[in-house]
Amino acid sequence: MTHLLSLTGLTKAYPGVVANDNVSLHIEPGEVHALLGENGAGKSTLVKMIYGLVRPDSGEMRLHDAPFAPPEPRAARAAGVGMVFQHFSLFDALSVAENIALGMEDAPKMRELSEQIRQVSDTYGLPLSPDRIVGDLSAGERQRVEIIRCLLQAPKLLVMDEPTSVLTPQEVEILFKTLRKLSGEGTSILYISHKLEEIRTLCDAATILRLGKVVGHCIPRETTARDMAEMMVGKVLTSPKRSGVTPGNPILELSGVSLPSPSAFGMPLRDISLTLCEGEILGIGGVAGNGQDELLAALSGERPARAGMITFKGQDIGPAGPNRRRGMGLLAAPEERLGHAAAPDMSLTENAMLTGAVREDLEQGGFLKWPAARAFADRIIASFDVRTPGPANAARSLSGGNLQKFVIGREVLQRPDVLVVNQPTWGVDASAAAAIRQSLLDLATKGAAVIVISQDLDELMEISDRFAALNEGRLSEPRITKGLTVEQIGLMMGGAHGMEVAHV
Repeated sequence: MTHLLSLTGLTKAYPGVVANDNVSLHIEPGEVHALLGENGAGKSTLVKMIYGLVRPDSGEMRLHDAPFAPPEPRAARAAGVGMVFQHFSLFDALSVAENIALGMEDAPKMRELSEQIRQVSDTYGLPLSPDRIVGDLSAGERQRVEIIRCLLQAPKLLVMDEPTSVLTPQEVEILFKTLRKLSGEGTSILYISHKLEEIRTLCDAATILRLGKVVGHCIPRETTARDMAEMMVGKVLTSPKRSGVTPGNPILELSGVSLPSPSAFGMPLRDISLTLCEGEILGIGGVAGNGQDELLAALSGERPARAGMITFKGQDIGPAGPNRRRGMGLLAAPEERLGHAAAPDMSLTENAMLTGAVREDLEQGGFLKWPAARAFADRIIASFDVRTPGPANAARSLSGGNLQKFVIGREVLQRPDVLVVNQPTWGVDASAAAAIRQSLLDLATKGAAVIVISQDLDELMEISDRFAALNEGRLSEPRITKGLTVEQIGLMMGGAHGMEVAHV
């Protein structure tokens, strides 16, 4: 059989690191092929070479048994390769059809394009109106825009990077039906995900990378998720463990927190109330765009609330800003690690200083104590196994997973009484995710209260004591996590509460 895509001996090096080292793999027509590896394993570099964003130093690519070396993405698309990126590249103020037209080389007239969008969306079970404004779409609907944009170009190979990270379980099922239909029609799919049970459900074959090299192949449905994870990291994994802790006294209370949307396409918070106790982990799920960022901003003090809405340690902190809240022990780590949680061009020492100045005593009389800041950064790097040459390196030089470990470690090591984290293990490999979750469990064991906002339901089921769901800026009544089914949680995330969920 002729392979659809063959990679032979691909090598790509950057200063100080070999991103891909003699990588070879083959993808058959109609095959769903998983590309697995921990952060920094070389997955992104490999797919960038396939898509024409990066040129290999050596090795060969062949598509349909012909030499394939796209100098840019336009050439890759013309050859039949489409890619749906982890981060959407859409303009909120434009319609679905206008966004899709911007990504096409020779877009037809808008009326004709709108009809094509309707046909493709109906054919592949991705209902979407071409006239809707993208800023009004859910995360799952935005992903449909990206997929439809690719499908309009009739790709023979579709590359998907972490496609389910922003979807509910029900939306994942819809996506999988679409991908199986594409596969049945002969389209090959190269699928990147850290969700190994999804890999087992969907994929026909898998190639595992570690430190830039191919270390194994497997048939996912015949391989356990743990075995695949251990092939990725090269060691035996241990599941996060927590000592038995009885939640203590209430430490944080929200009473009817309502805040307007910070932007035209943001989400207002609507009458959110909850009580958080010492030693408790509260998991908050929800499809992206339902108020997660806004809730974290309200808790961190980036968006102050009215007096009486937020009480911490018995004190009204509604109008208080981030510095006062941090000084009191209420810390937060936002979802956007590069640009919000960390300043990209600042060193790790400087980024440690940004949030640690007050609680780590890194300033005195208006002067910064740089030796102490460097020592704090070194402690984060050592304690959380952050892979970097040292604290002088810029935040943007770290891989996504390593920067995530640095951001979470920076907050955990400041000994918070309450820690709020949004997407703590987003885009992080199994080993790093386990380490981050263990650090949150350890915090709770020591008596801190933790709010984990995440779209990873497995994560929330694993570490949270209670679960609540955000939907259109409203928070459901928290429920004991133990005993909740994924179907119940999915309905809660979709806005169904109370008896509807109880009788699933």
